[in-house]
Amino acid sequence: MVKPLPRLRLQGFNNLTKALSFNIYDVCYAVSEEQRQRYIEYIDEAYNADRLTQILTDVADIIGANILNIARQDYDPQGASVTILISEEPVVDKRDAKGVISDAVVAHMDKSHITVHTYPETHPDNGIATFRADIDVATCGVISPLKALNYLIESFESDIVVMDYRVRGFTRDVKGKKHYIDHKINSIQDYLAKNVKSRYEMIDVNVYQENIYHTKMQLMDFDLDRYLFEERARNLSFKERMKIETRLKREIEELYHGRNLSD
Repeated sequence: MVKPLPRLRLQGFNNLTKALSFNIYDVCYAVSEEQRQRYIEYIDEAYNADRLTQILTDVADIIGANILNIARQDYDPQGASVTILISEEPVVDKRDAKGVISDAVVAHMDKSHITVHTYPETHPDNGIATFRADIDVATCGVISPLKALNYLIESFESDIVVMDYRVRGFTRDVKGKKHYIDHKINSIQDYLAKNVKSRYEMIDVNVYQENIYHTKMQLMDFDLDRYLFEERARNLSFKERMKIETRLKREIEELYHGRNLSD
C-alpha cells in the first residue's frame, strides 16, 4: 500500500475530486442459441439491481463514505443500473413541512457518487456472449475511491478491466497555497493487491502532469473451460475446441486493445 502524504491543514473543505472509472468485461462462449439465452438470464440474475446495490453499499463502507440516497433499476430485456449518492461527512437531513430536502443538502449530495450500469449481450452467429459493467466512483474530500479497487475487481467475473483515475480541481491550505493532489501515485497498479496483479497482464498510459492514470488488465491464463457456458472442453472435438478458442481469444484481444483486429 502506498503511504499517503502528510495530512494538509486546509483552509476549508477538501475540494479535490477523485474519480475512478472502469469497464469490467466477462467473456463467455455458449454453443447453442438456448445456452446463450440462459447465459443472459444467469448474468441478469447474478448482477441484478439488488446484487449491484449490495456491492456498491460495500464500496461506500470500504472507502468510508456516508450513503445519502440510492436509486436502482432493472431493465427489460436485460441489464441494470444503480446510483448511490455519498458524502465524506454525515449530512443532516433538513426537510421542510412537506418532507422535501432543502436545496443546500441536494447541492452537497451531488458532489460524490457511485454508479454501475450493466450490459449483457450475445452475438447471434459466433457464440460469443459478453457481459460489461461500467463503474464510476467519484469522491470529494479525503476519501479515496482507490480503496475499493480490489473489491470491485473481485466482485465481478473480470476477464478484462479497463480503468481510468483522475484527480480534478484543487484544494487550498491555510497559507493559501493550492494543492492539485493530496496523495502519492505513480500508477493505478500501486493500489492493486499482489494476488490480483499476479493474475493479469497490465498496460499503463499515464499523464502525470494532468493527474490522469490509465491501466488495462487482461487475465494471463487461458483455460477454455472457464469460458464455456454449460459445456466442458472434453466433450468437444479438437476442431471445435480450436474454433472456439480462436473466437474467444480474438474477442478478448479486441476488447483489451479497444479496436477490431484485421481479418
